[in-house]
Amino acid sequence: MEDYRRQGGIQQLLVAEQEARQIVNTARTAKLNRLKQAKAEAEEEVAKYRTHMEKEYQKTVSESTGFSGVNVKRLDEETVKKIDHLKKQAAKVSPEVVKLLMTQVTNV
Repeated sequence: MEDYRRQGGIQQLLVAEQEARQIVNTARTAKLNRLKQAKAEAEEEVAKYRTHMEKEYQKTVSESTGFSGVNVKRLDEETVKKIDHLKKQAAKVSPEVVKLLMTQVTNV
């Protein structure tokens, strides 16, 4: 009877050891899966950040050099508008200036 109990105890230990292995293997597999998922998420995040930073860099480069033609065109348009504005103001004031000069020249 004693031998039977010992064999039963050994069998229980073997079963418990096998269950423990399964639990460890399951945990190991879950850990590996989570690590793969975390790596994929990190790579995705890095790709998004890289894309964002590349866009910012391209924007900075284009503002400083690449699209200077657009800036020149805008500045030319602003200059033309300012010149027209000054010409209109000069045309308004011109008769008064001529009159003032005539009075100053004729008065001795």
